[in-house]
This record gives sequence, structure tokens and C-alpha cells, in this order.
Amino acid sequence: MRLNVIKAYLKKEFIDLIRNKMIILIYLIPTMILILFGYGIKLEVTHTRTIIIDNDHSKLSLEIINKFSHTKYFDVKVENISYKEALHKLQTNKADMIVIIPPSFSKDLYKGAQIGVFIDGSFPLRAVTIEGYVEKLLIHGFNIKLPIKIENRNFFNEAMRDYNAIVPGLFGLIFLVVPASLAAIIIVKEKEVGTIFNFYSAPIKKIEFVIAKIIPPFLFHSLNIFILFLWATYLFDVPFRGNFFIFWLTSEIYILISVGIGILVSIVTSTQVAALVLSVIITVIPGFLYSGILMPISSMDKESYIEAHIFPVSYYNHIIYDTFLIGQGFKSSLNVLYFIILCIYAFVLIALGTLLIKKAIK
Repeated sequence: MRLNVIKAYLKKEFIDLIRNKMIILIYLIPTMILILFGYGIKLEVTHTRTIIIDNDHSKLSLEIINKFSHTKYFDVKVENISYKEALHKLQTNKADMIVIIPPSFSKDLYKGAQIGVFIDGSFPLRAVTIEGYVEKLLIHGFNIKLPIKIENRNFFNEAMRDYNAIVPGLFGLIFLVVPASLAAIIIVKEKEVGTIFNFYSAPIKKIEFVIAKIIPPFLFHSLNIFILFLWATYLFDVPFRGNFFIFWLTSEIYILISVGIGILVSIVTSTQVAALVLSVIITVIPGFLYSGILMPISSMDKESYIEAHIFPVSYYNHIIYDTFLIGQGFKSSLNVLYFIILCIYAFVLIALGTLLIKKAIK
């Protein structure tokens, strides 16, 4: 490789990016995505519209009502209506949950008394979350001594904050989508304006051309690693317990992967619109589904579990969640394996880009 040739192409690329004011979007879009998704995605469910029908009217039933009332998770109304009327309110979206305390509940408590809880299951994730809140509240909702005692502790995200679970996962989405979208128009733009003929006629090797195209978006987005890290730790107050060098190095490899995807898209397409659409399709959908933000990869079905491991976002986010919340780093053999996979991924993409680009008119 000839460094002077690469340097000349780099100068041209940097001038084009700055002249087109693309540099503003490079730093604006990742910050916007982090802030919008960070504040917009909520896993906890609050202010569940709850109707309680108390048929027991005992001290214990009153205590249960108070437990439901004094929490942000439930907005409670105690109504003296029938089961059919309550179910109608659930069907007409006037309530999200119905709690029915049966007669003689307090007397039959040790004999196997039951409380009826009916939840709107239109949105399964929300329903499961509400169910978990109800179970926890009822288990700890009695001041009398029960034969069951449960002690639970939360590790790594002790406060169960949504920000701690969502913001690190957004790194995988952002660094997959944004660098790929920028890289996707770098070569195809030259096809549209005709400057690609300079490459066809110039004595420049394909690897030199590909490297010159990869370096500008790679370097620009490398700065976003530090910007987004500051947003995550200071704006969202997400803890960072791992090694910063591992976080930085893994992110650099991942950005290189994203840029490699964009370069491949730019090579196989002939217009900037097609390149942007294709890059968004192959990055946004898997980046969101397999980032672990909404569902852990280990909980997926067999088919989706296999698909998740085809895309690099699952490997990257595993390491990122570790650096933010756990801190095992390369002491974990799984983290080491995933890092190696990311390195292989980056090498293969660059090699494919060099192989597929043709130094001739198609």
C-alpha cells in the first residue's frame, strides 16, 4: 500500500464531508437517538388504572387497598359494582386491571383464600409487568405473619432503573445505524456524479481506495464514543463499572464493522437513495430487535436466537452491558470470545468490500 495515495484520497474525503456539512449530522443524529430513545422507552408501567371490588370489608382488605393506593404503579378506584360491570369497564378500556377481594377473605386466609386479579392483556409485555407488580405487592402486602417469606436481591441494576437497562443497549443501535448510513453514500455518490472514473483510470489499488473511504467515517464516529459515554454517565447517570479501554476498543471495532457494512452497500447499489434505504433496512431492524433493549437474547426462540447471533449487535451489546453494569471485562471468557468474533467480522467485511469493488465500468 502507498500511504501518499491514501493520504491524497483522505484529504478529498474530509473536504467533501466538511463542505457538505455532513459533519453536523454525524454528531447530531447519535445524540438525538440516545436522548429520544433513552427518555422515550420505558420498561416499567406506572399509573395502571385499577378497580378494586372489596367484598370482605375487613381490616386486611383495607390494608391491601392501601398498599395498592400508595404506589405510583396503580391509580386505584374502590367501587361497589358487580363482576360483570367491572369486566365491561375492562372491555371498554376504562380500566387496566380489576382486583376482586372475595367475602370472608380474611377468615379463609390460611385455608387457601384467593384474590381475583384480571389484567388487560392487549399488550403482553405490559400485562406481564403489571402481574409482577401485583404478585410482589400482595406477597409483601400483609403486616400479619404468613407462612411464606421471600427475600429477593437485584444484582447489577439494584435500583431497577430503566435508563440503566436501555441506554447501554442504544450504543449498539446507534453505532450500527449511523456510521453505516454515512459510509453507504461515500462510493455510490461518486458513481452518481461521475468522479468514480478517477478511480477507474488512476493507478490506485482497490485496497487503497477502500481504506481511504473507510477512514473518514471511522475517525469522525470515533469521537462519538466519548460524546455518548458522557451523555450516558452524566445525563442519564448510568453507572460505569468496567474498563474504559475495553469499552473504547470494542466500540472502535464495532464502528469499523458498521462502516464496512456501509461500504458494501455503497458498492452494490447505484444511487444514494437506494444505498440509504438498504443500509437502514439491514441495520435498524436487527439493531433494534437484537440489541437486548426490549428482550434478552437468551429468552428468544430458536430461530430468532440464531438470527440474533448472525448480527454483530448482540456480541457488541453483551460487552457494553458488561462494561457499564457488571465490570467483568476480559476476565469473562465469553466477553473475550465475543470480542474475537467482532474482530473477525470487521476483517471479513473489509475483505469483502475490497473483493467486490470492481476497477472497471460495469
